[in-house]
Amino acid sequence: MSKYPIKAALLQVHSVIGLALSLVLAVVGMTGAIMSFEDEIQASLNVAITQVEARAAPTLTPDQLIARLQTNPDFGKVASVTMASDPSAAVRIRFTRSTDGSRPSSIYVDPYDGHVLGSPRGEEFFVTVRKLHRWLLLPGDAKGYGRQITGVAAIGLIAMLISGIVLRWPHRARSVRMWLKPNLALRGRGFHRSLHAVVGTWVLPIYLVMVLTGLWYSFDWYKSGATWLLSRPSTAAAPMKPKPARDVSAADAKPLTLDRVWSTFLHEQGSRYATALLAPPADAGTVVRIRSWARDASHPGARDEFRIDAITGRLLSSEIYADKPLGERMLSSVLDIHRGSIFGWPGKLLFMVAAALMPLFVVTGFLLYLSRRRHRRLSRPPLGSLVPGE
Repeated sequence: MSKYPIKAALLQVHSVIGLALSLVLAVVGMTGAIMSFEDEIQASLNVAITQVEARAAPTLTPDQLIARLQTNPDFGKVASVTMASDPSAAVRIRFTRSTDGSRPSSIYVDPYDGHVLGSPRGEEFFVTVRKLHRWLLLPGDAKGYGRQITGVAAIGLIAMLISGIVLRWPHRARSVRMWLKPNLALRGRGFHRSLHAVVGTWVLPIYLVMVLTGLWYSFDWYKSGATWLLSRPSTAAAPMKPKPARDVSAADAKPLTLDRVWSTFLHEQGSRYATALLAPPADAGTVVRIRSWARDASHPGARDEFRIDAITGRLLSSEIYADKPLGERMLSSVLDIHRGSIFGWPGKLLFMVAAALMPLFVVTGFLLYLSRRRHRRLSRPPLGSLVPGE
């Protein structure tokens, strides 16, 4: 029997969870590392279509841009329009999903004449990587079982982090060297154990941040609980209900226009915005949501949000990131906290390296498990050597 029964039990828990979830965690870690600098990679790949020559001519309005696209039968219904205050920036158009659930590739268009510049390179690749990261490419995407599997893996990782830190608690707990310096002079099982434990200690805080924010995307109960905990009661209330249905008329049958919405937004923001994304309602509503990023936004989650009625042009609500309390700013920045971009590019690099190290723990953990099994097998006395009691 082990001298430390609690640690022996924790080792069993740590090993079983690790073996059960090793493949999922390795996939999630590697795909997360690949996506760490997705924005920068796509920007460098698509410079030719994301930038245009600035001209003295006025830029087209959102409705004019959409009207020019509707003449092409290859383009479906517009899901969002992203416009920039930079006169040399192209406009990005995204489309709604088709009947089979797939989403057509987005396109960039010239804001001055509506000329289609092309589809961004690398977009489909990162879409696939993101689906693998979040849903393991299982059917149903966010509505399938992949979302729950990655969530369970995240909870299992929390259990492994806690049990792992208890298992490696050294006799000299105050020694920084004991915690943070691997013993590279060891060989075999000792080297694997030292590497597994010490590198695990390095990345433990980062993995905790990744897990606690990643659960936001896996479980609705977790998202609701975090919203209740970190937001004001008025913000955590039910989302805005659609307006009561009006009498059907010829005016109602017309496509929803965005120009009045855009004029209201420009009146509210002026030249303070750098980029704005207009998202028409998916249903028969009239409320258009606009997300905007200021010129001095520190990260993508630092965005303002407006809801404007497309019929009247009236501003229904506005949420300014700088005016939010800390908890609500955290809720707006869950993705940026998850991937470390809230700390700038050094944070993204650090989180990328930590995510890429996940297969290291899978390999060393598996080697340690095999080593323990071999050690236990060799330590058992042969059956023929047992002497029966008198």
